[in-house]
Amino acid sequence: MAVAVERQSRKGSNFKNQDGLSALSVWIGKSETGVTGKESAMIKKIISGGQTGADRAALDVAINLHIPHGGWVPKSRKAEDGPVPAHYQLKEMPTESYPARTEANVADSDGTLIITHGELKGGSRLTREYALKNRKPYLHIDLDVLRGDDVLYAIVNWIVENHIAVLNVAGSRASENPDLYDSVFGVLNNAVLLLKIRRMRHPSERPQTLDDAVNRLIADLPFKERTKIGNMAKEDILPLYPTFMTHMRDDFGLWNDNTALLASCRTVAKDPQLHQDEAGPLIVKKLWEKLQKTYRLRLVK
Repeated sequence: MAVAVERQSRKGSNFKNQDGLSALSVWIGKSETGVTGKESAMIKKIISGGQTGADRAALDVAINLHIPHGGWVPKSRKAEDGPVPAHYQLKEMPTESYPARTEANVADSDGTLIITHGELKGGSRLTREYALKNRKPYLHIDLDVLRGDDVLYAIVNWIVENHIAVLNVAGSRASENPDLYDSVFGVLNNAVLLLKIRRMRHPSERPQTLDDAVNRLIADLPFKERTKIGNMAKEDILPLYPTFMTHMRDDFGLWNDNTALLASCRTVAKDPQLHQDEAGPLIVKKLWEKLQKTYRLRLVK
């Protein structure tokens, strides 16, 4: 898949890959909050302007994953469908101006994620302009061009590289793209969940057996996610693979030098030729089976 990546440093130099459309445009710059190191690769708060579409999806991801949320909204909680619902913990601006709210959220964040179907226009394009003006990192994902695992990896890697703790999310409103809410919720929920369980461990701390790998994943998962997975039907666990496969690659070293874990998977599967690409789904399946036994009757609605 041809993907164009546009980068701009704080000094204004830029690089643009001319291969295909601009699915990914990235302003590379470190957060100015003073947060450094891989241990900071965790979203502490998600903010948005409360508009329908991408904004609401981001706030609902925060609520779903028990992450603090917030952001600025225009005076009277103005949105295209009426006042923004009261359960969203947002602050009112002294003006009804959408642009003023947009810039306030960019300024109050460590970086802005913009998700659209198609090129930037209207308020989404203005968001990018404010990110450049305020020298804040931003990432634009065009879901018409970038799809599947590539979206997940792009978001996670950008958050890690830029030490994003307070994430501002923007994108098209529902009247412009009725389907964007679902797309943003799915993509962002998986990306933040991956960051919650992703921990770079020393090779000596990596799981050595399949059971150990399953127990590590359970320990790292938030309680609500354990109950959700434990109550899934077997055919519904397939979408979990991208999130956990990335975790097992980066954290468990399954595709690198963790031969002990691979050997354990081969023993359990009774297949001495089991490949890493098959061992990963086996671990996810065993995770699901264990959560079925321990969390199935503890669903939190």
